[in-house]
Order: sequence, then structure tokens, then C-alpha cells
Amino acid sequence: MADQEKGFVKAKLNHMIFHKPEEQFSIASVSVIDSNEELDEEELVVKGHFPPLTYGNDYVFYGTIQTHPKFGDQYQVFTYEKEMPKTEESLIKYFASDLFYGIGLRTAQKIVYSLGVNAVDQILKDESVLNKVPGLNSETKKRLIADLRLNQGFDQVAVELAKYGIGLQLAQKIYEVFQEQTIQQLNENPYSFVFYVEGFGFQRADEMAKEMGIEKDHPTRIEAGILHALEQESMSGHVFMEKDNLIEQANKLLYQRQHLLTEEVIEPYLKSLEEEDLIVAEDTKVYLPHLYYSEEGIASQIKRIMDLETDDPVDESLLLKTIGDIEEREGFSYGEEQYEAIKKAMNEKVMLLTGGPGTGKTTVVKGIIHCYDELFRTTKKGKHESDYILAAPTGRASKRLSEATGLKAKTIHSLLGWSGDDSFEFDAGNQLEGELIIVDEFSMVDVWLANSLLKAIPSNMKVVLVGDEDQLPSVGPGQVLADLLESKCIPVSHLSEIYRQKEDSFIIQLAHKIKNNDVAELPLEKSGDFNLIPSNQDHTLNVVEQIVERALNKGYTMKDIQVLAPMYKTEVGIHELNQSLQTIFNPYSEQKRQIQHFDTILRTGDKVIQLVNQPEKKVYNGDIGEIIAIKKPNESEQKKDEIVIDFEGLQVSYTKQDFNQIMLAYAISIHKSQGSEFPIVVMPVVRAFKRMLVKKLLYTAITRSKTSLIICGDYDAFLDGLQKDNAYKRRTTLVKRLGSMFSIDQVEDESEEEEEITPYDFM
Repeated sequence: MADQEKGFVKAKLNHMIFHKPEEQFSIASVSVIDSNEELDEEELVVKGHFPPLTYGNDYVFYGTIQTHPKFGDQYQVFTYEKEMPKTEESLIKYFASDLFYGIGLRTAQKIVYSLGVNAVDQILKDESVLNKVPGLNSETKKRLIADLRLNQGFDQVAVELAKYGIGLQLAQKIYEVFQEQTIQQLNENPYSFVFYVEGFGFQRADEMAKEMGIEKDHPTRIEAGILHALEQESMSGHVFMEKDNLIEQANKLLYQRQHLLTEEVIEPYLKSLEEEDLIVAEDTKVYLPHLYYSEEGIASQIKRIMDLETDDPVDESLLLKTIGDIEEREGFSYGEEQYEAIKKAMNEKVMLLTGGPGTGKTTVVKGIIHCYDELFRTTKKGKHESDYILAAPTGRASKRLSEATGLKAKTIHSLLGWSGDDSFEFDAGNQLEGELIIVDEFSMVDVWLANSLLKAIPSNMKVVLVGDEDQLPSVGPGQVLADLLESKCIPVSHLSEIYRQKEDSFIIQLAHKIKNNDVAELPLEKSGDFNLIPSNQDHTLNVVEQIVERALNKGYTMKDIQVLAPMYKTEVGIHELNQSLQTIFNPYSEQKRQIQHFDTILRTGDKVIQLVNQPEKKVYNGDIGEIIAIKKPNESEQKKDEIVIDFEGLQVSYTKQDFNQIMLAYAISIHKSQGSEFPIVVMPVVRAFKRMLVKKLLYTAITRSKTSLIICGDYDAFLDGLQKDNAYKRRTTLVKRLGSMFSIDQVEDESEEEEEITPYDFM
């Protein structure tokens, strides 16, 4: 009988309404047999993450009643169990059913008469009990066991895991990995779920192990703690941990800072993890394998591409004539730095192009394309856009690149044909086609994505990587652009002369003063495109509201104005800003539909941002759109609440289970703003943000503004943040690997690390 302390419904299947195999999400109509819930009907719709139900079985569902505005009561299932037949007659029918291949009535009778009414439990616990059944050959036994596990496996797993508070969705992930061995694995080593199941954390495993009486010194607990520490470091952007730091973090996690793990004690556990290919140890450094091999891959792929000899250097006089023709045609002149950058791109296989705002990186990119057209493709019968590949890490950055060059640009994920997991259509065995690839905003690319991209680039392709080394590093592990620059293995063109808005832009001047650490006596006075409005922390939110209202009154639109903040929480954090700014940009109206998602109201006309990559929908992390429709279940093809968002021409639908993929975007994080530009940027700076206010973060925010930047808050907090220059220094070994690959001696970085800041501190 079901646990009376929980809500339960015992029922039989009427019919399956819906089943989504990839998520094991099901909706079914059932007839209620028994329940401790207050139900008005004998028929009920149950929904949750479980396999298709079968006719003739009794099921006990545990969960909660939810009232749908149109369809009435539905039962949201947390977990369930299938009740096995309890009499000899019903159990014989079960074994003789179509669920078991080759088991007829007489064989079913032999099984039940030999083993009794708990035959199923006995067989699943000990296969050898089938030896007690007369007349069963080995092949029939194997088929029976396989079918029984198939039919009972996940049901038993779901029930067992539910005892530890694990719902059906996570239970399904665990079952996909361990199949019929799941319960055995749970009993022997719940920490193994940490190693192999995405989303299963160490703390959860530790709580389960404690309930099961597993000792604190159990080897698998220590190994899981080591892996957890490495995972946490990778989430902070680091590629490896020094062994002594790993020992310190493991002691903190496993023994509350008691120094029970020493180098001598931990060594066997590291060796065991390495033998299982769960870590890579090199000298005093310990890596997660995918990060180690990504760094190795980046170095080897760059060497492979650069080793294929280029054509003879372009004749200087021919290059001058070609650029002169382009200047005459386009109506402007390239500066000396820009000319040298174009020249380098024509003569080198791989080149890095860097520079701050206003230095003409985009102008150089266009010049590279024009020159390549004239110098390398004149012998072709025709010029094809497909000969060029333009890419950037985000949708907005790729759109900007496309607008600037007039050529099609893609996100890197889209270019490589990302499937949504860890694989790409284009890789080392199926490389891209083209002659020249230009990748913009390369500072945003982490080690895994950089390695995946470089593997897909053929050796005969020219490569130009463009970025600003003073911007924030990637959210994922590594600092690829910074390491490539430091390695001195790849030809580099640094643009420093300011061209854009040369005379008037204080934003551009401010950005370059920050790059050059020249801000000690910086006069932050109001100018044509800049203003700093002092305010104390209690009034800063109100100041932001006033700035936005004035901009709207002057004719600017929601798309023109972007508020950027470093943190999600606090009184002036992103969440609070969005709630407040929504009432200004898109206030409540009887003419606008709205829907509530947890604490947030979403209504038509709202500005929203995509939070995760969704390649099947062609929307990516950081894309900004507008809600153009909210549909009720009777208006939606899926018979669910639905939101339709327009991402600059691409319309994407979301049902309630996907609402967590979006959030209001009147204020967004500075990390999310990378790769984008906005006419007006408003940035609150208060003491509550102090730990997050560092040079790279502030520089990135400032350089997002095209025509107007307004900082409001604490002047001293802003200046203090600009002095924190090393807070994003990450532990990587790419410089060393490139040095070894190209036989270049590298100098160890002995700079003193400041307080570490990670992208995850901003949540």
C-alpha cells in the first residue's frame, strides 16, 4: 500500500495521451482505484517523466494535484511504482503475456509454482533462482531475465531513487547511464553518479551515502570529492589545479578543513582516477581530461595549419596598388597600422588582430576581404561568398560582423553544426570548406570551443582571429586569446591608433586610458557622450529609472537603451532592475496579455534574453528578442500556455517548461553583453558590487556603448575597480604547450594573483 504520509493516486491506465521518448515525458489518462487526495472524478490525467504505461497493471503515483484552467485537475507525478500481481493466477498471466517472448502458459505456471508470488523480486535479485524451475533451458532463462529487467528496470530504479528525493527526470538520466545495474551501483557506490551523470552533484551523493552508512573515508567518496573540486575550478575558468591547492580544497570539502589528506595519502586516489581516465595528472598539475586535451588540441591544430607553407609573399608594390584602388573606391584612407595588418593577413597562414574600440578592427577585416578578392582570386572564373567563412561566438556578434562586411556570418556553434551535445557535424574528419576564415570576438571563446573550431579548419585555409585582449575572458574555462598573444607563436597586429569618433568621443578615450592604466587622475566630467551621476546605494535604482524615463521621452526606444550590471542579486542587481524597469518600458495594460513564471511577470512587448544555446530553435545564449504573443492552451497547437518571441525576424515558441530559458532583458549582465553594442548604456556602480568591480569587467561594459554611456553610483567604487587589473588571471598551460610545440622558451608568470573573480560570482 502507498505511503499514507505522501499524496498518492493508485490507478489503472485508460490510454496514453502523449509520450516524448527523448525526455521520457508522458501524459496519460488513468482510472483511479484508491487515493488520499481530494479528487472529484474517477478519471484523472497524470503527467511527468516516466515511460509509457502498460494496460492491465496497477500503478501508484506520488505527486501533487495541479488545477489546469481549462482541463481541470491533473496529477504532477514526482515518482511512481508499478504494483506487481499479488496472486498466483495474476502472476501466471503476467509471465504468459506478450511482455515475455517465448514464455507460454505452462512455462509461466512452472515459474510461479516453483518460486511463489515474489518470483519477480527473487529473479531480479538473484538470477540463479531460475535453476529451481524445471525444464528451463539456458536460452529461455536469458530471454526471461532480459525481458524482466526491461519491463521492471526503470520502475524499480524510480522507486528506489525516490527514497532519496530524486525525481523521475534525474532518475531517467541515471538509468540511461547504468541501466539494470543502477540499483546495484546505488547500493555499492552512490558517488559514481557524480562521475558519470550530468547534473548529479557531490553534495547530493554525500547525503545519500550518509543515509546508507558509507564511511567518510570510503575511497569512492574521496575520489568524488577530488573530481568535484576540479569541476568547481573549471567553473571558475581555470584549466587545472595545482596538487597542493587540490589537497586543500578536498580537505575543505570532505573534512571541514581538517588536514587529513596529505600528498602521500591522496596520491593513490589520483592514480586510480587517472587509470579510469577521469583526470590527467602532469607534474604538479591536475586536469579534467576534456580541458587537458583541449589545450593540447589547440596547440597541435595551430601548428598543423601554420606548418603548411603559404604562397610567396605578396609583392609590396602590387599590395600598395590594390589597397590604393580599394581606398579610392571606398572613399577613405587606411592608417599605417591598418595597412600593416592587411599586409600581414595576406602573407601569414594564421594571424591575430587585436585592438580597442575605435581602432578600426572592422575596417581592417573588410580590407582583408577586399584585398584577398583582388590578390588571390583574380584567376578564378567567379567570386563566391562561400569562399569566406565569417563567425563569432554569439548571435548578436555574428550579426554585427555580417552588417559590417556585407557577407553572411554565423555563430561558431552554427558554423560547426552543433547537435546540442558535445559533438559537431564538422570536425577533424569532416572539415570546413573555404579559403579564408575570420572569427570575431575571439576573447569570448573557451578552450573546448576553440579546439573544436580549429580541428574543423583545413590546413590550406587562412585564419584571422579578431578580439580585444582587455575584455572579459570566456565564461567557460581558459583565456585562449590572451594565451595565444602571450605565446608569441602567432603573428599579431596590434591596433592602437584611434580613428572612430577621434575628436569627440570620451567613451573611446576612456576605454584607451583604461587599457593603458592611465586612470589615476581621470576627470570623469560630463561630455557629449558620457556622464557620471553620483548617487548613494539607496537611491541608485531610482536614478537609473529617471535616466531611462528621460531617454524614452527624448524619443529613444527600448532597443536603444541597455542597462548593464555585474550582479543578479542586491538592491541594484539585475533581477531588481528588471522588475523596476519593466514598469517603465512595458507597463501593465488591459490590452496586453501576461503570464506569471515564478516571481516574474512576462507580458507582450517585453524585452527578453535567451539564457542557453538551443541549436534546434536557432537561438543562442545572449540573443535578445521581444515577446510578440502569449497564447492560452486553447489557442496553442500544443494545448499549453505558450510565449512567442521575435529574435530580429526569427520567431520562436516556448511552452511553460521552457520559460526558464529566458528572462527579462531591460538589465542584463556585463558577461551577457559581450559581442554586442547598444546606442545607450546605463551602468549602476555601487559598493555592493565591490568584489565584482574589476578592470576587465568595467572595460567590457564601457566598450558596449556606441553613442552614450551613463554611469550612476559611487565614483570611488568605479575608480577602485579600475585598479584591479589581475583579478581574471586564470590557471592555464596553453602558453607552455604552444611554446613546446613551436620550440619557444616561455617565462613563467610569477605575478601576484589578486582576489579571484569568476563568472559564476555574478549569478
